Amino acid sequence: MSALTPPTDMPTPTTDKITQAAMETIYLCKFRVSMDGEWLCLRELDDISLTPDPEPTHEDPNYLMANERMNLMNMAKLSIKGLIESALNLGRTLDSDYAPLQQFFVVMEHCLKHGLKAKKTFLGQNKSFWGPLELVEKLVPEAAEITASVKDLPGLKTPVGRGRAWLRLALMQKKLSEYMKALINKKELLSEFYEPNALMMEEEGAIIAGLLVGLNVIDANFCMKGEDLDSQVGVIDFSMYLKDGNSSKGTEGDGQITAILDQKNYVEELNRHLNATVNNLQAKVDALEKSNTKLTEELAVANNRIITLQEEMERVKEESSYILESNRKGPKQDRTAEGQALSEARKHLKEETQLRLDVEKELEMQISMRQEMELAMKMLEKDVCEKQDALVSLRQQLDDLRALKHELAFKLQSSDLGVKQKSELNSRLEEKTNQMAATIKQLEQSSCGSHPDCARLSEAASLLSWTTGSSNRTLETRSTVCSWKSRSSPGSGEEGAA
Repeated sequence: MSALTPPTDMPTPTTDKITQAAMETIYLCKFRVSMDGEWLCLRELDDISLTPDPEPTHEDPNYLMANERMNLMNMAKLSIKGLIESALNLGRTLDSDYAPLQQFFVVMEHCLKHGLKAKKTFLGQNKSFWGPLELVEKLVPEAAEITASVKDLPGLKTPVGRGRAWLRLALMQKKLSEYMKALINKKELLSEFYEPNALMMEEEGAIIAGLLVGLNVIDANFCMKGEDLDSQVGVIDFSMYLKDGNSSKGTEGDGQITAILDQKNYVEELNRHLNATVNNLQAKVDALEKSNTKLTEELAVANNRIITLQEEMERVKEESSYILESNRKGPKQDRTAEGQALSEARKHLKEETQLRLDVEKELEMQISMRQEMELAMKMLEKDVCEKQDALVSLRQQLDDLRALKHELAFKLQSSDLGVKQKSELNSRLEEKTNQMAATIKQLEQSSCGSHPDCARLSEAASLLSWTTGSSNRTLETRSTVCSWKSRSSPGSGEEGAA
């Protein structure tokens, strides 16, 4: 709460100036925020006395934390309500330049920073709400995509910038309320990052998470690549929510006073934020000075070590020169022994070089054999692929032949059926011819006197018998053709399969 706490080192003016400043200034840590419809009302607490030379008072920190939690909750209510109403009236997709949306993210940032534990780093103490937001992906698997996207953004270098990008992506996904509820329900995990009386650990955090459900009706679209989220100043602009309590008396003058107070509050907030930034930078400078002194000490130690090494090197040079002179003055036997040792060393070196050359040749042979094996493997793979393609084509031909066989069998069955029908018709015709022959005989017997009629009847009977005989012969020929086709069709199928 660096932006919501008053500066500690304040100047001490005279009594009249203190009284006038207390009448005109609303200390943002020493106020109570209340809601009057759609507006924000700031009421001073009783800890600031307007009497001259006030005695210092010591308040309970738990009371101050509870007051800050209540103020942040009311600010969140006003921010969410104003954002929803203005977005619905606007009737379009919101972007990062929309002022109520910017104020909403600032309020959420203050809510998440409230009661954060400070972590000590190399550059000083650091308070960042990115750590708690990283836990959401463990509680809700859908948030893993947002966390991965935030980590992949190239322009983000600080944990604060990553936390701001995470809030924007969660609002675009319309699941900010769900993620906050899942995070608040796991207080045993939040206790690692927050104090026991922080907003996220108390009832106000659950209320704010419930209020965030209304933001699901808003459509927002943000471009994270070109936006500088690391260096933004998170200051709440109270001028969007403040109104004068005595609006009926002198509307113009009261409006001017309200505007002046709003500007003054904004400047105070900005000044406090800048003071906090200056303090952080001063701490970083102190840490850098300490590291610089350590480096200078290490440099001095290294220089001393270099000097000692140089002295040792000079001493070794002197000793080596003394040994060379003594060797020159020594007997010739030492020189011959050294020559023999040198020749042995050269011989050993030649053997080692020859062994190395042999090993290199063997390695080259192994590499060439490996390349040949790889080429053979590739050719085998190619041959296998070609055979597989041929097998597929043969299987397709076999399927076609089977289909042709089924079609011929169906035609044979149909032809057999036709032959049966025609044979039945032939039998009927034979019966009719037999009947007609019998009737002709009866007519011949009955009409023996009329010879010309008998001759004509005998001619008709012979003609009828000739027609029946021809029809029998055609049926017999068709049946033989069908039987020949039935014999030849299995043979052709077997030949196609072979």
